[in-house]
Amino acid sequence: MSRIAVIDFETTGISPGMGDRATEVAIVLLEGGRVVDRFQSLMNAGVHIPAFITQLTGITNAMVASAPPAEAVMADAARFVGDVPMVAHNASFDRRYWQAELARCGVPAQQPFACTVLLARRLYPEAPSHKLGTLVDWFRLPRTGQAHRALADAEMAAELLGHIQHDLRTRHAVAEPDHGFLMSLQACSRAAVPKFMARHAQAAA
Repeated sequence: MSRIAVIDFETTGISPGMGDRATEVAIVLLEGGRVVDRFQSLMNAGVHIPAFITQLTGITNAMVASAPPAEAVMADAARFVGDVPMVAHNASFDRRYWQAELARCGVPAQQPFACTVLLARRLYPEAPSHKLGTLVDWFRLPRTGQAHRALADAEMAAELLGHIQHDLRTRHAVAEPDHGFLMSLQACSRAAVPKFMARHAQAAA
């Protein structure tokens, strides 16, 4: 069965290009839609966490001061993921941090990313919002911990991904909505999704 790694970062800001760094990473490893392993760690990147970020995440400067160095955590995270394709909610954000933090420790970041935000926008335009918490509540999926902590958000994103894959199988006749299919779907415009699904259903028939 194919594996997918669902990742979430907590950070000091919105962009590593502006000097922001990761403070926590969590990865949920799925196989056949089931969680088979987890990775989570705070990390010390040697930067100050602004007060408003602490208020949002609960991660304090004291917590990261006693955490392992960011380079060591990211090297462990890269070994944990291997070459498994990745998924994140708002993947452009997490991919930037994945690439930037791995670059600091000289590790390639070749994994392809699919995005549950883009997938949800294509499949559920009627949703009140495509924020992770809103979608989790809208679909009545379980909340597994404190929002804006990496492991809880990664687990909720994994639940959302499972719901999306279930709907693709049962509502759209996609026999195996693997990572490659998800990436193709997210690349479609919203208007093109019905034709894309129809072509896929014909090919699978």
